Formats: sequence, structure tokens, C-alpha cells
Amino acid sequence: MIRARLLVPAALAAGALLVGCAGGSAEAEDEGDGGAVDTDDLPASFTDQRLRWEPCPPPETSQGDDAATPTPLSDGAEWECATMTAPLDYTEPEAETIDLALVRARSEADGEDRIGSLLFNFGGPGGSGVVTLPAFGEEYADLRERFDLVSFDPRGVGDSEGVRCLDDAELDEYFAAELAPRGRAAERAYTDRLRRFAEGCEERSGELLPHLTTTATARDLDLMRAVLGDDRLYYFGISYGTELGGVYAHLFPRRVGRAVFDAVVDPSGSTEEGARGQAEGFQLALENFLDSCAESDDCPLGGDRDEAEDRLAELLAELRDRPLTTQDPDGRELTEALAWGGIAQALYSEDFWPYLAQGLDDALADEEPDGTVLLALGDAMNGRNPDGSYTTLQSSLTAIGCADSNRRHTEGDVRDALEEFEESSRVFGPPMAWGLLNCAYWPVDGAAAHPDVSADGADPVLLIGTTGDPATPYQGTARMAEALGDDVAVELTYEGEGHGAYNSGNSCVRDATNAYLLDGEVPDDDTTCD
Repeated sequence: MIRARLLVPAALAAGALLVGCAGGSAEAEDEGDGGAVDTDDLPASFTDQRLRWEPCPPPETSQGDDAATPTPLSDGAEWECATMTAPLDYTEPEAETIDLALVRARSEADGEDRIGSLLFNFGGPGGSGVVTLPAFGEEYADLRERFDLVSFDPRGVGDSEGVRCLDDAELDEYFAAELAPRGRAAERAYTDRLRRFAEGCEERSGELLPHLTTTATARDLDLMRAVLGDDRLYYFGISYGTELGGVYAHLFPRRVGRAVFDAVVDPSGSTEEGARGQAEGFQLALENFLDSCAESDDCPLGGDRDEAEDRLAELLAELRDRPLTTQDPDGRELTEALAWGGIAQALYSEDFWPYLAQGLDDALADEEPDGTVLLALGDAMNGRNPDGSYTTLQSSLTAIGCADSNRRHTEGDVRDALEEFEESSRVFGPPMAWGLLNCAYWPVDGAAAHPDVSADGADPVLLIGTTGDPATPYQGTARMAEALGDDVAVELTYEGEGHGAYNSGNSCVRDATNAYLLDGEVPDDDTTCD
């Protein structure tokens, strides 16, 4: 009997695996800096535009899989949507433009009680803020006491001219294919897929690709600040959103208001170091899951961590040659790559561990093994909607990463790095090593080796790092703090699991963050919450 019973929540789609995009030897051309026009000097058609806020329509498939308009907050506050026009290239603001989708829930505060708009970026890069903020709106409802809650689809994402590279059927094939090729023939097939993907991006979104840097999006943030009527940017960035916030702080240090960076990206390392750090982070999260699973009497992988990891590796190897049947209406099978993505997706939060345990239990059943739950988890990672369409999540992630990084790895680089990646994690290391080739065939040059986030003169920025974070390992918090500047960064440590601390349920983290954002009470540096 097939035993897939639990529904995988749509919230799982909020995670996006940040496999580092390879950069290369191209000259650094930090689009949006040299020659860029400051927000104050943009034509009035940008800075004086009045946003037309209207009830939000149902999301586009490019944004997510919700079939209805966003649900009002529990206190009855409605979500409104609008479109803001920005320069496609800030060095030529009189040329082409791009329309950016925004969403908000207004605060009822006025006068001195009202602070302004709090802008959210939920990471990826590639996640739709227009879908994510309403989906998690209750988690941030306390902040509406003094702020309008605002988010957006960054340029090249979702309804902001989201990047498209392949059609849905081609993406099904792309995501199901081998992630860590073994043998020359498999390597050629792997690199051929990457070439076809890059060619598809150029064919469908080529004019947009050079203008998707984080620097350009940071300039969009400043334009939003101005159009929303705030003298300073009040900001809540999660995961990649912390890198975006750091770049903003570097460009506009005197315009930084109260800003929170949760699940902090390390801005200092190379793409290879970042990918290896993620392999280690996901390995740590996997080990914590295996230890937790082993405490139960019915752990599908057994009661010993090493034995459990061996069994998991065996399952993935078996799926390489013999994919599992599923209950998918399109008849798709669970491949090694889809299972790997599903496992990684479930490690983003301790709340998802029961789904991972069930998926593994189903896949390892002696009679009628079934891959439905792991497939659903993998689909969430890849941005696949229930109707078979795809969001722009992974295409946008690649496009933004390749626009930012000027490193272009080769197959030789990967082979040289494989052993070290495998030592970091035999489950996650090889796929992340081969992921270094994601930008190898990209049609445009990247901007720089890594972002500059130095922000001398900025007001305090609260950095929240989680010790068990798989996607943005904890040590990145200290490195972001050092890069921002000792007089800017204030560090708070959450001793817990998962990607992001504010929504973990930890009252210490939430109370400290709310007190900072709502009342300006900066916590002591190196505060620890457990």
C-alpha cells in the first residue's frame, strides 16, 4: 500500500538553495556604480511617480502556486499591490525602463507613531516577495504597529519581468537530470544541459540579463524608499536579502534606517568557498536531523547516525539507476536529483523534518516504495507549481548570481575541487561542486569577485545568525559584521536549527528584533538567544 499521507505545505517553496554560481576572468564591471545616477538626481518621472495601489490579483504562475488573492491579516488588514517603474540601467536612466511589482499592508499608525515603510526581501535570490510576504504576513504583523509592511519582486523575478530560460517540459527534464555526473559521457551530458539552459536564457531574456546585479536591485530599493516617502530605508532582509541589504548600505550608508539581516550571507568569500561552506552547512543540518530521527523508534534510516547516512547515500545511488514511481499526475518519477533537492529543501527548517522522515520512510518501504513526498519536496525547491508550471525562482537565482559574479569555473576546476567537497559532505558535496559550473556558459560577464558591503557612517544594522543554519552557515554572520564595519554591525546569535531565526518561534529573537525595529532599542552586541 502506498503510504504517502501528509501534505507538503506550500510554505516549503519559500526556500531556495544558494548553490554558488561560478564566476570567471571577465573584467569587473559593477553595473550601477561608475556613471550611475543617484536617486536624488533621477528624472522626476521616477522620483515623483505616484503608485497606484489596488487590491492584489491572484499571483502569476511565475510568482507561485496560490490560486487566490492574498488572504487579509487576522485583524482585517488588506493586501494591496502596485507597480513601480525604474530605470533598466541606472547609468542611462533616460533609456529603457523596467516595471517592478510591489505589495503592502498599511499601518494604521499616524503622526509620531508612524515610522514609515518596512521593506522585506526574502532571499533566493529569486523569491517573489509579492507572494511570500502575504503568505507569512502573520509572522510580521506586530511590526505593522508602526510600519507599512512592503515587499516586491526584484528585477528579473516573478512579475518584475521574471527570467525565463526553458519551457515547463524542458525544466522537468532539466531538474530531474543527474546533478553530480560520473564518467566523461555523463559530464558531457551535464555540460550540454548547462549550455542549453544558458542559451535559453539568452534567447528569452537576453536584454535583461546584464542588468540583474544586486547593485541594480539595491538602487531599486533606494528608489522605492523615495517613492514611498521615506528619508531612510527601513529594511528586513533574509538570506540573500542580507547581501542585498549590505550592498545598499555600501551605496547609501547615510540613508540606512533600522535594518535587520537574518540568516546572514558571508560577503567575503569566493564562489567556491561559498559553495563548500553550504555543503558543510547542509551536512551539519543533515547530521542534526539524523540524530533527531534516531531518537524515535521508527526512524526509517536506523538508530545510528553513521548507519543512517550510509543508508541515505545508498538510496540516492539506487535512484540514480532506478527512479521510484510516484503518485504524480504527470507520471514523473523520483530521480536522484529530485530526491537530493527534496532532502535539502526539508533541511531549511526543523518544522519540515517530519516530512523528510515520512518521505524517506515511503521511499525505503519494503513493499511498494513510493517517492511522492520526496518529489513534492524537490518540486518546492525547484519552484514547480502543482499544475506543472514553474515559477522563475531557479532561473532568476542563476541569472542574478551570474550577473553578480565574474568567476567562470571550468570542468578542470571542478575535478580539482571534488575531493575537498566530498570531504565536506558526501551527500551534498559533489552536486555543489558541479554547481560551480552554473555560470560557465553564461552569455554576459559578471560584475565582481564578491560584493562590497563596507558601510562606514551607517546607523546600526542588526545581524542575526543561527548556529544550525544550513544555507547561510553561522560563521558568515561575523564576516558580514567585519565587512560592514565594527561601528555598524550588531550581532545576535540564535542557538538553534533552520534557515532564519525570526520565524523560528524563539521569543528572545523576536522580542529583540521587534524592540529594535519598533522602538530603536539596539540589543547588546553578541547577544545570544537559545
